[in-house]
Parts: sequence; structure tokens; C-alpha cells
Amino acid sequence: MNSSAPAPVEFRTAPDQYRHWRLSVEGNVATLAMDVAEDGGLRPGYKLKLNSYDLGVDIELHDALQRIRFEHPQVRTVVVTSMKERIFCSGANIFMLGLSSHAWKVNFCKFTNETRNGIEDSSRHSGIKFVAALNGACAGGGYELALACDEILLVDDRSSAVALPEVPLLGVLPGTGGLTRVTDKRKVRHDHADIFCTLVEGVRGERAKAWRLVDDVIKPAQFDAAVQARAQELGEGSRRPAQARGVALTRLERTDGPDGVAYRHVEVRIDREKRLATWTVRAPQDDVATEIDAIVAAGADWWPLRMARELDDAILYLRTNELDIGTWLFKTEGDAQAVLKADAALQAHGEHWFVRETAGMLRRTLARLDVTSRSLFACIEPGSCFAGTLLELALAADRIYMLDDSQTDTPARITVGECNFGAYPMVNGLTRLQRRFYQETEPMEAVRRAAGQPLSPAEAEQLGLVTFAPDEIDWEDELRMALEERRALSPDALTGLEANLRFGPVETMETRIFGRLTAWQNWIFNRPNAAGEKGALKLYGKGEQAAFDWNRV
Repeated sequence: MNSSAPAPVEFRTAPDQYRHWRLSVEGNVATLAMDVAEDGGLRPGYKLKLNSYDLGVDIELHDALQRIRFEHPQVRTVVVTSMKERIFCSGANIFMLGLSSHAWKVNFCKFTNETRNGIEDSSRHSGIKFVAALNGACAGGGYELALACDEILLVDDRSSAVALPEVPLLGVLPGTGGLTRVTDKRKVRHDHADIFCTLVEGVRGERAKAWRLVDDVIKPAQFDAAVQARAQELGEGSRRPAQARGVALTRLERTDGPDGVAYRHVEVRIDREKRLATWTVRAPQDDVATEIDAIVAAGADWWPLRMARELDDAILYLRTNELDIGTWLFKTEGDAQAVLKADAALQAHGEHWFVRETAGMLRRTLARLDVTSRSLFACIEPGSCFAGTLLELALAADRIYMLDDSQTDTPARITVGECNFGAYPMVNGLTRLQRRFYQETEPMEAVRRAAGQPLSPAEAEQLGLVTFAPDEIDWEDELRMALEERRALSPDALTGLEANLRFGPVETMETRIFGRLTAWQNWIFNRPNAAGEKGALKLYGKGEQAAFDWNRV
């Protein structure tokens, strides 16, 4: 990184380092209470007033959710609320947005999207339900956080309202899926949604309930008791164990260098001249635990979880701190059978809470890779271990190159595992194999018949599992030219290209959210009506009227 640049953003944290959230657990209910420190901004130049948030606040939220998943297995319901009087959350800090670069704004929105998607993922797969207890005004990103929860309860104090004021107030769209969740998830009628999203003051009381913006409105005197009662009811059907001991998420060990980062199982080397990051993900280097007692005893060091946490941290670190590194080349090394052995343990013990949460961590991390605005290439060579879970890294890539070297005694092989057929769906609900073959039956059946077999380059190419399989004569030139051609293209055009091609024909609420962020919000954030010197976002709080270009584009 440039020596004059700000310090890298750090995503590793722990509850004793939190400045903005209070996590408490009582029985099977956890409470995440927002209490944002005004002077605790991640960057200088703004105050986090009225429980407004920046990236640092959401980094803590992401970590707290991880702690609940792994360290508190008895928790079945999470209550998200505020410690401040008459204010739940006023959303993303507007002054922070006004001061930030375009890239910072977009990456900030992407991370907050992923965190909220993770809430819904845990509700869907882990049996953790979420209640948004709105004990005061709730606007913008604060309401988007509430929308990610299973239910929204609003205090009926005659003043507290929910609002998405971005369009009338700032000239931008809600950046964390607000419009999409209002329609797709809350089923708010089109005309009601149109009114709601153009009202600065929002909607409160019985109208908010009637329009489906909240699930219930409750008088202040009964609010706390009603929230706890509903939290207990929502958790009744959960599979989470009542008596299990949690697994501590110890701090990840990472070595930072001027040209990359390294963990035990993941290493990233950066070639700044080529704007290239070469990733190496390693198979288990020791005998991987496969019996449930040994798996739990291994805890955060169990290979599937440790590798997933390292991969996740590296994705976030590079995505936020290395904006110029536009191509990520994925490699693997180690024993493919060790990977498949770990996969077999994940499948055999899939009903155990710890194994289920580890699989969820892998699922969310791979989904984070899918929506990353980088060109993703996979390089399969002798010594690679693209098998099962690690094959997903190649299947997530935009292109896969596999060396067909007839001169080596240990030629490159890939192995399709059972987990590749459904364990790690993308945000559109499809597996990466289904996306690759557009859900066509015949190629999927051919791959299914070959599952479990180490496949040669010729076999992998015949099955459509790799893009090219050059021989040893052409290998270096083919890969070099592909990478040179890629880095010569417009990064803006590549971002749009990749986002459009990666998800195929199936649309979901999540793909619509990320599609809007990549296209509409990305464009609107960069337009003069929002970000120009007389734009609404720039002038917020200065007492001046925005000057709009009235042409519709």
C-alpha cells in the first residue's frame, strides 16, 4: 500500500474492543444494543451522532453476530435494539458519506449488505431468529437493519417512526437493500412504498403496522415485556442446543507485509506492477478431526472453520485496502484427500450445531467472493487440491485454467465432491455447478457420474468444468496473455460485466439487492445531483438547497 495512504482497515475485533455495541446473553436470548460513540468514527472528519454508523460500527456488528453463532450456541433469538433514548438508529452517517470517496461508499454499502444478508442466512439455516426492537426513531440504514430481522416491533410513543429518507433528503437510494426488502420481503404495496420512500419524516404508529412496515406497535409501558415474550416465541422451534458449550473464536493470526498477507492456510501475494493478487489456499496440513468430540475439541482450529475465517478476513482486507489490485488468481496446494476427508466430516455431522455453523461460515464466505468486484481466475497445476469445498473457489472464478502436463509424474487433477451439489448455494439459491450449466440436466448428470473421481485435464475440459487446459508448452504463455489482456480492460466495465455474468438466469431478493448496488446505486452515488458540489449529499446539514439537473436520464 502507498505509505501516504490511511492505515489499512482492520476487520479483526472482539467484544472487549467494541465501542458501539453491547452484547449480552440471558438464557436463550441475546441482546445486541446499539450505543454508538460519537467520537468513534473510523476516519476523521465526522461525528457519529444519533446512533448513526460507519464501517467501524458494522465491523463490530459482523463480529458480534459471529460470536453469537459460535460462542453462544444456546441462543435462539437475538433482540437488536438501542441504548439511547428515543432513537434506535438514524442510519449511515451522512457526513461520512459526503466526505468519502466513491469507492469507499460502495464498499461500505456492500459490506453492510453482506452483514444483513448474514442475519437472514442465520435465520434461514441456523435457527437463530432476530427481533428488531425499535425503541425510538429509525431511519435509513437503521430501518434497513430492522428489515433484515424476522420481525420489527415499534414503540408507540406518538413520535417514533420508521423512514427511508434517502431519495428526498440526499438524492440517493437506500444503500443496504431497503427498497427491495420493503417490496420483496415485507410485501408493502407499491403505492404505499412510493409514499413511504419519499417522506422524510417516515411513518409511525398504526399506519406503519397497516402498511406492513412493522409487525406490531406497542405502548412504552408494555414494550420491553412484549419484546421478550416475542423473542421467546420465535425461538421455540429452533434446533440450537440448550446446554452445549460454545467454541471461542480466537483472534486470527496474520502476517502483514508490504505486498501481501499470510495466515496458516491462506496466503495472498501482490504483484503491484501487474495489479495481480495470487491466492494460495492450503489443504489440512495435519490430520483433520472427523469424530464430533475431536471436532469440537479442535474448535476454532478445525481446518474448515479456520480456513473459512482466514479466507473471509483476506477477502475483506484486500477488497477494502487494495483497490488497485483488480485480478485475483486462486491456487490451492496440498492433499486433495485431506480436503475430501474434512468434507465428509462436515456432511456426516451436519446436524451438530458447531458443524452446521461452520458450514454456514463457508457458505457466507464463498458468497462474499461471488459479489466481489474483482476478476477471479483459478489456476490448477500439479500439486493443486481443487477438490470438494476448495473446488468451489474455482467454480466461483470467471475463468479456470488447468495445466495438462504429460511430463510430470503427478499431473493436475480436480475432484467433484458431494458438497459441490448443494452445500454452498450462491445468493441466488443455485449451486455454482448449476450456475455454470444453466441448470441443464444432461451436463449436471455427467458431472454427478464423475463425482468422487480425480479428473484429468482432458476429462475436466470434456465435462465443462474448466475453461482451458493448455499443455506444458503453451501453459505459461496462455496464462500470461490472459492476465495481461484482463488488466488492460476498463475496471468499471469489468465490474459491470462480472456482476451481470456471475449469477445466471435466477433472480432472488439478494441478487436484486446486489444488482441495484452495482448498477443504480453505484451510478447515483457518482452523479452531480448527489455527489456534485451542489448535490444533495454534499450539502446536507449546510442549510443550502441542492441544485438538481432536471434532465431525466
